[in-house]
Amino acid sequence: MKVLFWGTPDFALPTLRALWEEGHEIVGVVTQPDKPAGRGRAMRASPVKREAQSIGARVLQPERPRGVDFLAEIGSLEPQISVVAAYGHILVDDVLSLPPHGSVNVHASLLPELRGAAPVNWAIIRGHQRSGVTVMRMVRELDAGPVLYQIPIDILPGMTAGDLFSITAELGAEALIEALALLEAGALEAHEQDDGRATYAPKLSRDDARLDWNMTAAEIDPWVRGCDPWPAAWSTLDGNTVQLFEPLIEDPDGEPGSQTRGTSPAATPGEILEADPRSGILVATGRGALRLGVVKPAGRARMSAAAWVRGRGVAVGQHFD
Repeated sequence: MKVLFWGTPDFALPTLRALWEEGHEIVGVVTQPDKPAGRGRAMRASPVKREAQSIGARVLQPERPRGVDFLAEIGSLEPQISVVAAYGHILVDDVLSLPPHGSVNVHASLLPELRGAAPVNWAIIRGHQRSGVTVMRMVRELDAGPVLYQIPIDILPGMTAGDLFSITAELGAEALIEALALLEAGALEAHEQDDGRATYAPKLSRDDARLDWNMTAAEIDPWVRGCDPWPAAWSTLDGNTVQLFEPLIEDPDGEPGSQTRGTSPAATPGEILEADPRSGILVATGRGALRLGVVKPAGRARMSAAAWVRGRGVAVGQHFD
């Protein structure tokens, strides 16, 4: 099948590779324009652009994917179908309906749950026990089109957004290839979504990832995992930003600080209760305490919390704000 592919980040790579390996004709790849990145702010191509160039596919990078000229350009490619995987722009009706088989999207949730830009993060943050991928026909409304194919998976204890991202990226490629095979065979049946069951997963910002230590340890734990690796849960210590990873809940039903303070007064949320050169740091929360195994102080690489303690970067009694 002649495919016009749309995608930008790493999530889209397995789907693009699978289309190529299965022998579909990639008539063009639409991705976002190069952007400045890194300390030198040099222009950097998206992962999808780099992959498209490696397979010799034609690359299109419109600032906005619409307008008469753009429609004429993609029309000249004569795609039979558009496949979208985390492209990053909402597509207008004229673009969606241009190929004879329309446009389909690979989405990292079991729609209608978690429509939006960050379904993987929010599945972890909200404590879902199940996730998956959906291939759907695209309509102008956000992630609201008829469902063509779904594959569910379980979310295992301790899983991070990064873990789930990797799994759903590969699963999305599998689902898309199966859906296209069924479509070509005339055996694919679309099912309308139940809008009454829809939930939403808005894009996360760095500000969203700042931890509120007044929350319970059981509430903070999925926030840390759901923001790993991006946007990365963080707090400040003596005015310096520290990103925090690999949480472990201790005594979830206890009062703040009651686990380790003995006869001392109860700690306040955010107070460091332990700074152990072997086991890392333990932090008081609104209820219970949270042990953190990995940190990233400002301007430094990720390191074990134990190494941070050994380097005298943190001590008992200090306070995360």
